Amino acid sequence: MLGTDIALDLGTSTVKIFLDGKGIILNEPAITAVNVETDEVVAIGKEAYEMVGRTSDRIKVVRPLCNGVISDFDLAQYLIGAYLKKISGSKLFMPRVVVSVPCQITEVEKRAVVDAISSTGVRKICLIEEPVAAAMGAGVDIARPYGSLVVDIGGGTTDMAVLSLSGIAISRSIKVAGNSFDDAIIKYIRRKYNLIIGQRMAEEAKMAIGCVYPRKDLAKYRVKGRNAMTGLPQWADITVDEMLEALIEPAMQIVRTIQEMLEITPPELMGDVYSDGVILTGGSAQLFGFDTLISKKVKMPVHVADDSEICVALGAGKAIQFIDDMENKEYGVLNPLSAAY
Repeated sequence: MLGTDIALDLGTSTVKIFLDGKGIILNEPAITAVNVETDEVVAIGKEAYEMVGRTSDRIKVVRPLCNGVISDFDLAQYLIGAYLKKISGSKLFMPRVVVSVPCQITEVEKRAVVDAISSTGVRKICLIEEPVAAAMGAGVDIARPYGSLVVDIGGGTTDMAVLSLSGIAISRSIKVAGNSFDDAIIKYIRRKYNLIIGQRMAEEAKMAIGCVYPRKDLAKYRVKGRNAMTGLPQWADITVDEMLEALIEPAMQIVRTIQEMLEITPPELMGDVYSDGVILTGGSAQLFGFDTLISKKVKMPVHVADDSEICVALGAGKAIQFIDDMENKEYGVLNPLSAAY
């Protein structure tokens, strides 16, 4: 185990750890539960996720990563340290790490990620941009002088980029993704039924019948919550058409950003992208009809990658082999890693 290299996908909603030679060995929610009085961490991961919306005054549930970047440094540090300890089981574990970051992240945000990880006793940290990792995880050969368009719809951010020669030719990153869809459902149900529901209920409804393109089956899902007027318990049966109405606005924001990016893409790369189509990755890419909606709006084929949820972690894992090349820059070796610390 000593010195084995690992890849980290620090998502807004989940943390995934890829171990060289073993694959993904940890996939846990990026959530911590903290005791307000003592500032001690009570639970992390799945245990903390069970507490969302169900805590007492003494405990608050916090997501230390927001929109793909660290929002609470101490808790993020604790979370990463706890997960690394969980997979190593010993103190002697000093790996080199590849970490995925959003493509339009600032230097300060990068530094926060690096500092949070380096404090856990890591030898070396290399950063890889999320669209690059997603493309590698989806099986795209990014080293060729050929354009590929990848759209990674995660929990906190949607990162998209046209890739060529192991790098990003043009990219966009917007803070509209899985969590925005949950918020849209909460607002819609409040507006239409005067019913207040929690984040988890919205997420379950989204997974059950969420869609951004009309569906033929008329499925329903029962959401439970509190009546905003009377304060009494209430439920409502939501149909797929109502889901479509709630989710279409954030989905169209993502589509419009893809269109804007395509408008400034160099023509040669545009020709490559047009013949191959768009590759969708990320957990929210599995939302019903997302591929159809994007395909209709940008007039080209759209493919959802296999295992789209874990593409970024798999790609970051594949990039582990390039860590050595960061030190001895050989002639002709194109490196997908963007920085080393």
